[in-house]
Parts: sequence; structure tokens; C-alpha cells
Amino acid sequence: MRIVIAEDSVLLLDGLTRLLTAEGHAVTGYRTADELVAVLGDPAADLPDVVVTDVRMPPTHTDEGLRAAVHLRGLHPRLPVLVLSQYVEQRYARELFAADARGLGYVLKDRVADVDDFLAALARVAAGGTALDPEVVAQVLARSRRTLSDVLSPREREVIALMAEGRSNAAIAERLVVGLPAVEKHVTSILTKLDLPPDADDHRRVLAVLRWLEDGPTNGARP
Repeated sequence: MRIVIAEDSVLLLDGLTRLLTAEGHAVTGYRTADELVAVLGDPAADLPDVVVTDVRMPPTHTDEGLRAAVHLRGLHPRLPVLVLSQYVEQRYARELFAADARGLGYVLKDRVADVDDFLAALARVAAGGTALDPEVVAQVLARSRRTLSDVLSPREREVIALMAEGRSNAAIAERLVVGLPAVEKHVTSILTKLDLPPDADDHRRVLAVLRWLEDGPTNGARP
């Protein structure tokens, strides 16, 4: 694959470049979000297979990388983007997934240390899938534990966590060691309880779940 990385940390940029090059990928690195936008901001730009970008980049180290990702997705809706973040920042995740969630990922930088997980997330995003760091899901669920306990059963909470990671019904069934019909029944129940209409598109389903987890039950969820 052709991979573009926007990362201001020299060590992380070098490490990712070495890792991905060793896997046979062609890697181009940039130190600022402005450089990234300058290269890919033309509607006729020659796009890579996937962009990997940090959230916080120079000059303010706030959200330059995220804004660059949102801007580029506006120009190139099919451009796969995997965002790296040092911390779980729900606002950033919500903004990233505000439109079509295909080919989008949000992964904590610590996940890079687990090479297999990182490469799997990168491959999933490049193929048009969704990759949401399990720690993001875990922290959101932890903050919403009482609300979710009131609305969803323990098994449904397990299923929704896996849904938010971008897993298909078949993958959830395999992970929980249950039959596919059981998972489909749980998913239908979850979406019904949260006033979210069932959707065959897994990526839109992830987006709907993320929005509910962010906004809480005041948006119509009820037991």
C-alpha cells in the first residue's frame, strides 16, 4: 500500500515508517498538518491508499491533525484515514465520525506498540472498514455504565461494545462464541431500545451507536 503519515514526533514517525516499510508498504511522512493538506488538498491529488495522522500537531498542538483529516475527507470522501491520539478524546472521535464512517479509524498511540493490532486496524481502514480503539469504547461505556445498565442487558452491553469496534454480526458471534441468529436478535433489541432503526450497513450502525454513547439516553433511549 501507499501510506501517508502526518506525525510531528520524529521518533514515532520514524518508527512507523520503519515498521510499515518492513511490511512492504511505501511510506511518505510529513511533520505538520499543513504539509499534509498542501499535498493532498487538491481535488485532483494523487491519493494514497490510507492516511495516518496525529490529532495534535504544530503550531498549536490542539486539533490541527483532526481538522486536516476532516478537510481531506470533505474533498475526498473515499480517502481512508486512521487518526492517532495520545488520549481518549470523545469530541475528536465524534467529529471524525460525523459523516460516513467507511474507511475511518481512531486508535490510541499506545496501540501502535501492539504491532499486529495496529496493522490489522490499518488494513481494515484501508479496505473501507471502521477501526475504533477498544479503549475508547471501554472508557465511554465506563462513564455510561449506570445508563447502559438501565437500558441494556449484560449481553447487549457486550454486543454494543463489539459493534462500536466495527465488528460485523458474524465477528461478534465468533468472539462471544454464540450463534449468528442470537447476535442478530441482540442487535435488533439494542437498536430498538435506543430508538435507532436497524441498518444493514455496519458502518452507519457504528456511527449511530457512537452518537448515542456520546449524547446519552436523553435523546430518546428508554428501557
